[in-house]
Amino acid sequence: MRRGVGKGRVSARVLDPPPDKVRELQRALYRSAKADPRRRFHALGDKVYRRDVLQRAWEQVRANRGAPGVDEVTVADVVQYGVDRLLGELELELAEGRWRPQPARRVWIPKPGSAERRPLSVPTVRDRIVQTAVKIVIEPIFEADMSPHSFGFRPKRTAHDALQVLHDETFKGKRWVAETDIASCFEAIGHEGLLEAVEERICDQSLLRLLRAMLRAGVMGHGAVAHPVTGTPQGGVISPLLANVYLHRLDRQWRTGRDGVLVRYADDLVAVCNSQRQAERALRVLEQRLAELGLQTKAAKTRIVHLEEGGEGIDFLGFHLRMVRGRSPRSRHVVFLARWPSRKAMAHARDRLRFLTARARLAAPHDQVVAEINRFLRGWAGYFRYGNSAYHLDRIRSFAVGRLARYVGYRHQAGVRYGWHRVVHASPDCMGIIDLNGIVVAPRANKPWREKPNATW
Repeated sequence: MRRGVGKGRVSARVLDPPPDKVRELQRALYRSAKADPRRRFHALGDKVYRRDVLQRAWEQVRANRGAPGVDEVTVADVVQYGVDRLLGELELELAEGRWRPQPARRVWIPKPGSAERRPLSVPTVRDRIVQTAVKIVIEPIFEADMSPHSFGFRPKRTAHDALQVLHDETFKGKRWVAETDIASCFEAIGHEGLLEAVEERICDQSLLRLLRAMLRAGVMGHGAVAHPVTGTPQGGVISPLLANVYLHRLDRQWRTGRDGVLVRYADDLVAVCNSQRQAERALRVLEQRLAELGLQTKAAKTRIVHLEEGGEGIDFLGFHLRMVRGRSPRSRHVVFLARWPSRKAMAHARDRLRFLTARARLAAPHDQVVAEINRFLRGWAGYFRYGNSAYHLDRIRSFAVGRLARYVGYRHQAGVRYGWHRVVHASPDCMGIIDLNGIVVAPRANKPWREKPNATW
């Protein structure tokens, strides 16, 4: 395309951006899988070690950062070593079938709002690159089959999409909910059953060997390596995709008309039903189907709830959802499903703000502390603003201002009253704490929560 060609003008050429070969590969795989649901793909291994695929995998690993694995090599160390050099080594090892993963480093992280700890497995940076490359290649194939009511860890799908289904279905009159959680889902998935699910779509032996090696790499904790016969380690790049592939067997056997509408976000399950009887049936079917997959429901999180005005609600994906009546004269006759941050989400936010303003951090300048508080508030409010959350966002912002006032008072050794005067009265913007007023977007039934829904592959 040319522009500005003429007397006294300098000609210029506006070049189209270079084609994204990786995206073209993914779209081609998706279209092929979508066109033939019974097709098994047999020529994928060579695509994993394509240099552009490995380069894209490295870019994603670098963007996600993350801790080092058992070899203690960080992303910065890889940059210093030479990215092209490392990718060349991985390309050669994969092409010759010599690549072997190292055990993942086992760490335990606390669950927000709970005394429990969750096991997390941290692969090495090299292994994360290979896992990401495999994910880039095989994800479009399995995406072509996935259920429309599966939302967790899928491209262009979010928790808010799952929550929107609940709003839509309750608006249609479904007021009974069967909710449960899969106990130790990532650790309980059997390797053989998982590989059988993968082989329904993929018969490339070189790629299957890569997946077997990843599953059998084991985890290192307390100086010893364990090789469990079940589980796709939580923390691995490819683990969420493999869990979805395995649980797709549950999704495709679900009968929406008979058992209600199933909403699955990874291992969190909710069935929205027309009656108590249907909800009880849905719960039995869930337990039976999961048992067939070698999985169990978590008893503490399994229950049936009737969504009604004045009744109890449910906690799902960080939100508390319950039926409420409109408050304005024009909406007092309307009962609708409202949602706002759950108690656990509020407690987690307060704990994080307490940490950012703790006495142990008094040496940090207040500008740095304010920047860290704002970074957290933007992320937290960016998620919970899609709900009836104005009151709760205001409470968290007020809590942040109060914690900053305590921090300033203690830092100047003048007490909380001095800090409150400096932050609230002497500063027109509370020393830069961002304002969360006016950002809430209330959900509406049968209306997309985002203005422009994401396109498909």
